[in-house]
Amino acid sequence: MRKLIFQIPVFVLVLVMTACTPARSGKSPAPGNRYACGFQLRDSADCCIATVFSPWEDGAVMGRWCLRREGELREGDIRVPVSRVAVSSCTHVGFLNAVGALEALAGVCNPEFVYSPLDGTTGAREGTLNLGDGMSPSVERILLAHPDIMMVSTYAQGDVATQQLLKTGVPVVFNNEWMEQTPLARAEWVRFVAAFFDRREAADSVFAAVSARYDSLCSVAATVRFDTQKRRSIVSGQDFRGTWYVPAGATYMGRLFRDAGARYKYADDMRDGSIPLTIEQAVQDFADDADVWVGASVRSLEELRQVDEKHTWFRAWQTGEVYNFLLRSTPEGANDFWERGVVHPDEILADLVKVLYPELLQDTPFTYTSRLEP
Repeated sequence: MRKLIFQIPVFVLVLVMTACTPARSGKSPAPGNRYACGFQLRDSADCCIATVFSPWEDGAVMGRWCLRREGELREGDIRVPVSRVAVSSCTHVGFLNAVGALEALAGVCNPEFVYSPLDGTTGAREGTLNLGDGMSPSVERILLAHPDIMMVSTYAQGDVATQQLLKTGVPVVFNNEWMEQTPLARAEWVRFVAAFFDRREAADSVFAAVSARYDSLCSVAATVRFDTQKRRSIVSGQDFRGTWYVPAGATYMGRLFRDAGARYKYADDMRDGSIPLTIEQAVQDFADDADVWVGASVRSLEELRQVDEKHTWFRAWQTGEVYNFLLRSTPEGANDFWERGVVHPDEILADLVKVLYPELLQDTPFTYTSRLEP
């Protein structure tokens, strides 16, 4: 039981973060991108100019780097391919893996949350340093890792940890994929990451395959999306200490629910971020209505009952239609849903379609999803 209670806050934190919507909501993709708003790659005569825009100020540039293969480096230039990189998030590891650049990983924050083995067996650099907590990384350990760049996620304007890193002299590269509004927009950041390793063609190939399969799955789900007789309803998350967070319709998970053909109570709610509900509100909204329940942070219906007896009031619990995203996870808390899944939202979408309409994907196994045991 102790392990169960420990894991829930981590899950809720990640759910809240990935459900957040940036101030750029509704903006068009940046030039050269299909979906992503937060970055741009532009080729000049002698380098690739990589730009990251502020999620909080429309049109404001957060960082700009000239990625130069050869020639003299000037201020703000970065030599590519980068040979050593430090990262602050497990999602960055997923992007490195996708373009075959995991061998460049010299240091990572919260390595216990990294699903890919970091012992050299999967191409990762042996001796990858633990850089401390992602919200306040250790400057000393970053310097010991000798990275060419430090890739960071920023969670607020004037982020204190980021300001400290900027003083070290190590080039800080902002990766704000988590602030994108849609699954494919987040996945498109693989092109941004790949540019620092001179592997843009590989990234374009990965993203083209992901987006094509995602669109194909949307078409499959569309066969039931407008059929009120077949369309099934969904709820996600669970109660934690009196609060149940659900995604608004315009968020990452809300978009996945829509694309999977689910009927979802908050599908038309365009507010930023997750929606906090009391357990009583969740019962009122979903107990009798939701056909399926996804994103529970436990492995059995009995564990869910132990968290709160009110969970048993949900029809999905009573019919056993409750699922977690723990199929590819470790006891320490790493979960490939947040690593590979960010680059491959097509796999997450396939899981959701299979949960909702198993007859549509009978021969497709789950990638991240498990049905809760009794």
